Amino acid sequence: MPKSTPQKLAYQKERNAKPEEVKKRVMQNKARQEAIKAGRAEVGDDTNVDHKTPLDKGGTNAKSNLRVVSESKNKGWRKEHPDMYGGKKK
Repeated sequence: MPKSTPQKLAYQKERNAKPEEVKKRVMQNKARQEAIKAGRAEVGDDTNVDHKTPLDKGGTNAKSNLRVVSESKNKGWRKEHPDMYGGKKK
């Protein structure tokens, strides 16, 4: 894995400290813990709890908005849709 530049690390540290990012991370972690308790996911099983409507687009942690999917499926869509979430177009 390539090393991050000091500028990128500083940016990430600043961004991750923002209240809206902390709130989103707390909600994501809570959704994961609820999926584990319900038996839909396990610790270390390479799955993600996916929000059908993303939290930053107004989604919630309601059961109807959550699904457990493989990590590659949950993160792989970014390659197909680089224009979303600040990705670069090819």
